[in-house]
Amino acid sequence: MQITDHSITLIRPDDWHLHLRDGPALESVVADSARQFARAIVMPNLRPPVTTVALAAAYKSRIEAALDKTGYQGNFQPLMTLYLTDNTSAEEIQKAAESGFIHAVKLYPAGATTNSDAGVTDLLGKCQPALEALQKHGMPLLVHGEVTDPSVDLFDREAVFIDQVMIPLRRDFPELKVVFEHITTQEGAHYVRDAHGPVAATITAHHLLYNRNAIFTGGIRPHYYCLPVLKREKHRLALLEAATSDSTRFFLGTDSAPHAKGLKEHACGCAGCYTSVHAMELYATAFDLVGKLDKLEAFASLNGPDFYGLPRNQEKITLERAEYTIPLELPYADNATLVPLAAGERLNWKMK
Repeated sequence: MQITDHSITLIRPDDWHLHLRDGPALESVVADSARQFARAIVMPNLRPPVTTVALAAAYKSRIEAALDKTGYQGNFQPLMTLYLTDNTSAEEIQKAAESGFIHAVKLYPAGATTNSDAGVTDLLGKCQPALEALQKHGMPLLVHGEVTDPSVDLFDREAVFIDQVMIPLRRDFPELKVVFEHITTQEGAHYVRDAHGPVAATITAHHLLYNRNAIFTGGIRPHYYCLPVLKREKHRLALLEAATSDSTRFFLGTDSAPHAKGLKEHACGCAGCYTSVHAMELYATAFDLVGKLDKLEAFASLNGPDFYGLPRNQEKITLERAEYTIPLELPYADNATLVPLAAGERLNWKMK
C-alpha cells in the first residue's frame, strides 16, 4: 500500500456483501460495483430466492450478461450464494461446494429484512443436515445477525442474536466458518474479536460513518434507514476500532441495497442504503477520520479473500484526496431514480 499526502494506492478490494437485484435494476447498478471491486459476494434474496445451484447458475448468467452490457465483462467476478431455508438439504450443499462458483450460504431469519419471508424459522432445529454439510465442506455460513422476536427491541436484536443463536451455533458446529454480516454493535464487534474458531464479520461504510441520529436529523431521512438499523455512537466507535485494528477477522462488506426513490420515500419505506457508487470514498473517509488510512488495505483487500480461501487480487486502485460531491440521484430501473447514501454531501476522497 502506498500513502502520500494526496493519494492512497491499494490492492483492488472486494465487496463481501452486495445486493445486485435482478432485471433492469441489476443492469442499473452492477457497473458501480465493477468499477471499484474485483469480486463480490452476491446476496440471494431475490423473489423467488436463490435456493438451489441451478437457480444460482441462472442468476450468475444474468449478472454476467448485465456486465457485458456495461463493458465490465471479465473485470468483475460475482461470487454466488444460496439462500438457506428450513428445507435446504445436505445434498444441495454438496452440489454447491462442488460447483466452483458458489462460495457461501446465507442465513436470513424469517422476516428479518428485505425478501426474507422464506428464511429460516428454527436454525438448529430444522437446518442440522445443511449445517453439517457446510462444516464438512468448509463453506461459510453468512448470518444476518438479528432475532425477529417482536418482543425484542429493534436496537437490541443483534446482541440477543449472539446469545440465542451464535453461541449455540458455535457450540454445536465449532469448525463451521461463519461470517457475522454487517455487524452494528459493540457486542457484535467484541464477540467476533474474541470468538473461538473460524469466525469473521463484515462492516458497512454507513455503520462506520453514522449513528442513529442520522436517520432523524432535520426530520425522518429514509435514505439512512437500513437493517440492521444504525445504532448509538458508542457502537459506531466500536466498529471503527474493530475495522482499523490488526485483527484479520473484519473486512469490507458494503451491504449496498438499491431501492427506487419512491419506495424509500414512502409511508412504509424499504430498508437499505445504496453505497456502491461511492463505497471506497466512504470507507476512505471513515478510516481517515481516525488517522488509520494505513489499515484500509487489510480491511478492504486482504482479510476477506484470506478468510474465504481465495487468492488476493493483483490489480491496484488509487484514491485521490480531492473533493467529491455525492450525486443527488442516479438513474434506476423502469425510469425511476435511486438516491445514494448522503446524497449531496461532500467527501474529501475520490477514486481515480
